[in-house]
Amino acid sequence: MAFQTSEPLRVALVAEGPTDKIIIQAAISQLLGNRRFVLRQLQPEESVAFGAKGTGGWGGVYYWCRQAVGRAGGALRDDLLFLSFDLLVLHLDGDVAGGRYSDAGITEETGDLPCVQPCPPASSTTDRLRAVLLRWAGETRIPPRTVLCTPSKSMEAWVLAALFPTDGAVVCGGLECLPDPEGRLGQQPKKIRVHKTVSDYRRRMADISKAWGNLRASLTEADRFSSEFLAAIP
Repeated sequence: MAFQTSEPLRVALVAEGPTDKIIIQAAISQLLGNRRFVLRQLQPEESVAFGAKGTGGWGGVYYWCRQAVGRAGGALRDDLLFLSFDLLVLHLDGDVAGGRYSDAGITEETGDLPCVQPCPPASSTTDRLRAVLLRWAGETRIPPRTVLCTPSKSMEAWVLAALFPTDGAVVCGGLECLPDPEGRLGQQPKKIRVHKTVSDYRRRMADISKAWGNLRASLTEADRFSSEFLAAIP
């Protein structure tokens, strides 16, 4: 898609970990075509010297959202971060739906986790998880200039589909219901195997970006993220 502007799109990211940023960056690169963009990870917090730091995992996303609500006085949409960024991406892996707040050391009165549902369809679970994520952010619907990214069951499903399209789990069409996509990555032939590390993902980022069109066609959550990202651009 071509955009008639010379200004880079400023995108903030709140995610479970640093590897998630690489996949989202690959996706955005393909979606924006030749438009420049800057992707800044707010959670886990980035450090120039050491990469990512701070609280990782979905508990880190929870705490970031609650702190943002506190800063904004009740709802994410009023956070001052939107003065510095054009878009905010909130990422949460679908397998979080099977967890409990106590798993992340969180004391939470609202009993909206676990919220996992039978799969397929993947959306039965991810729709509920998106509602949970929005509640953390003090919202009942997606606010302007905000995009939710909720891969089913994890971001590694997207990596598997992009880099190993002939894998049986991808070909059969049930990848979004595969409980452990990361484990499937580890089962690939040793010479082409990809590990869930920043270095491995960076090395294959261009390949993931090139495969994004096929990824959207086969994975509903990748397509939903892509469509909602493009629609949210101011």
